[in-house]
Amino acid sequence: MTFRCNLRCPHCYIDASEGAARNELSTEEGKMLIDQIAEVSKPILILSGGEPLLREDVYELASYATKKGLTVAMGTNGTLITDSVASDLKAHGVKAVAISLDSISPERHDAFRGVEGAWRDAMNGISACVSRGIDVQVNTTVTQQNYDEIDDIMALAEHEGAKAFHLFFLVPTGRGVEIEDISADMYERMITDVLDKVAKTEYNLDIRPVCAPQFMRIASQMGLNLERWSRGCIAGLAYCRVYPTGEVTPCPYLPIKLGNVRETHFKDIWFNSPVLKAFRDPDNLGGKCGICEYRTICGGCRARAYGLTSFMDFCGGLHEPEDLKGDFLAEEPWCPYIPQGDANTVL
Repeated sequence: MTFRCNLRCPHCYIDASEGAARNELSTEEGKMLIDQIAEVSKPILILSGGEPLLREDVYELASYATKKGLTVAMGTNGTLITDSVASDLKAHGVKAVAISLDSISPERHDAFRGVEGAWRDAMNGISACVSRGIDVQVNTTVTQQNYDEIDDIMALAEHEGAKAFHLFFLVPTGRGVEIEDISADMYERMITDVLDKVAKTEYNLDIRPVCAPQFMRIASQMGLNLERWSRGCIAGLAYCRVYPTGEVTPCPYLPIKLGNVRETHFKDIWFNSPVLKAFRDPDNLGGKCGICEYRTICGGCRARAYGLTSFMDFCGGLHEPEDLKGDFLAEEPWCPYIPQGDANTVL
């Protein structure tokens, strides 16, 4: 919805900042987009940013989308959600909010988010939403700094009344190119540890690793019921991103411009984009992803493949399909698995 944000997170994929809006869709253009999406299906519409609560028309757009039959959720840092804001969200049809929480330590969270008091305000936002019957999902980004406290963050999320916990793995895009990532082996161990807690039902939370689609391969190897998750990566299949300026990309972390809703109907972009068509056919995958027996349930992170097959020297910019900087169909760089079976096997 907006590039504006009241925090200064070092991993921001959209390079959000304080200041004036940058050619963002107007209220009427936002409604036009909602109309176009509703023509395709009635999906979950996630209002995000930046910080979506900095848009004065956020409630108007939420109400409009609800009336059009869309399920409205919000991705927010939570710091602006007071009791009255939570009441307004509820009144205007917002069913769920995803609030970022990156440590059980206020000092560590605030340092990561760049603003003192961010942890306190996010916790207050969680409480305000839970008390008003708005489903809360806690989002945590795994870093070198919080790797050893993920279990504690999950416990805190459950204690505060969250319904879901999504564990995000860093993708080298936006300001995230500057952060030292954890290793591939650390990714594998973290995913395994989290799924082990799912298997043992240690938490009453809907738990999902994000931007780590190999979790479906690990879940299958562990014998978990895969029906609780649709696919490792749903970008381009059941999900896409619309930037505040109207550009459509396969996901927030993959800076490939598919079109702009100011110029092209969303339905045309969704069904006819050559990039999205390539996404939807696993036969197009390269490297070991292309011969992996888990490719249909995993798919690999296309954004990480793109980012690590090029030098991402931009920050927040988008690439035209005819001028790509990397290979979004390359093998997943952070998956250590060596394919063992038949790529034609459907798991």
